[in-house]
Amino acid sequence: MLFDHFQLRLLQPSDADDFFGLIELNRPRLEDFFAGTVARTRSLQDTRDYFREIEIKIEARTYFPYIVIDLDQPRFIGLIDIKSIDWNIPKAEVGYFMDSHYEGKGISGKALSIVIQHAAKEMGMRKLLIRTHTENQASKALAEKCGFQQEGIIRSDYKTSRGELVDLVYYGLVIRQ
Repeated sequence: MLFDHFQLRLLQPSDADDFFGLIELNRPRLEDFFAGTVARTRSLQDTRDYFREIEIKIEARTYFPYIVIDLDQPRFIGLIDIKSIDWNIPKAEVGYFMDSHYEGKGISGKALSIVIQHAAKEMGMRKLLIRTHTENQASKALAEKCGFQQEGIIRSDYKTSRGELVDLVYYGLVIRQ
């Protein structure tokens, strides 16, 4: 999936080294809210092992991680993943992060919109969910820009890597087909 001079595609086993680099550049700001990914990518070997698990999840259709690539560099600049999939509804959660050097440039909005369209048309998703920290203004604005509506605030819904329980805002997007 292409837009402007960027590409969105599923992560591949050969991407482990580049993905590790992306995480390393952004580790301090991702630790609390991408705690699982950060914990699984502490070293390059950890990342390679984690990618074998991701490959199995992709084959099982339980997880779809899309990497955002700047084709001019070329380098990995972000991730948008579809997770917590319930094929019975069908619905899923969407998570995302962008390299700090690429934030605020409209790339996340375009990439997220493409993933939403893909989830609806190619996967048949009827509802998508975004969970974000109550104080993450950029993430909340992105969700709303992409058509998500706030459904509520769930108190003490997430434990950060520091062990703090925090409230999360839930956003939903019902996809009419």
